[in-house]
Amino acid sequence: MTDLYLQDWRAWTPHRETAGECRLDTREKPAGAAVPSMLRRRLNLLGRAVCDMLATLDSGADSIVLHASRHGDGERTLEMLYGLNDGEPLSPARFGLSVHNATVGVYSIASGNRRSQQAVAASGGEWAALMAEARGYLADGQPSVIIVFSDQPVPRRFAAYAPESSSAAVVLRLGRDPNPGARRLSETSVELELETATLQPLDIIDWLMDRRRVVACPLSRRSWQFPAVRP
Repeated sequence: MTDLYLQDWRAWTPHRETAGECRLDTREKPAGAAVPSMLRRRLNLLGRAVCDMLATLDSGADSIVLHASRHGDGERTLEMLYGLNDGEPLSPARFGLSVHNATVGVYSIASGNRRSQQAVAASGGEWAALMAEARGYLADGQPSVIIVFSDQPVPRRFAAYAPESSSAAVVLRLGRDPNPGARRLSETSVELELETATLQPLDIIDWLMDRRRVVACPLSRRSWQFPAVRP
């Protein structure tokens, strides 16, 4: 298997302390400065954070972007369903921003990035799906890709039917070659019980900040870690 390197990353969540890590944004309300105001006002906080981080890691607006989210913007979808039940007309703009690829679509419009923009939902296996897709692009000759993993709590009405989660997003640039400061990623197969908690963006943030040594996906039975650097 081709070596895979983490070349750079950014993350956002108000549920962690930065601990001196400048790549983690813990503000309650991301600025969304990377998106013009007409588009920015349509995004939720998570979408604004993702667009700002993408603008930093994709400064040339020429990277392939892969985005995974288990639940997407469930609150917006639920509001539309309530409106339809009450006989209200469906808003095309609201519907357009409720689909799973809405955030990367807005980013593509704002930045002018015309490369492939892919959205993934995998019932709890989002991180493993992202890694598999990234490896596919890299094996096909791409020097690097950007992956985005974001999620937020599901609407309260459905909280009992979904794992507890916190608002968080993480954006990583993965490549085939080590640039200065890059870390090599090791992926292995492991035996895990399917009842094991699924990976969420906050878990990946903790892993990137060395608060976790390994992250593992029970659905794919794969784990990832940064091998120790030999002296």
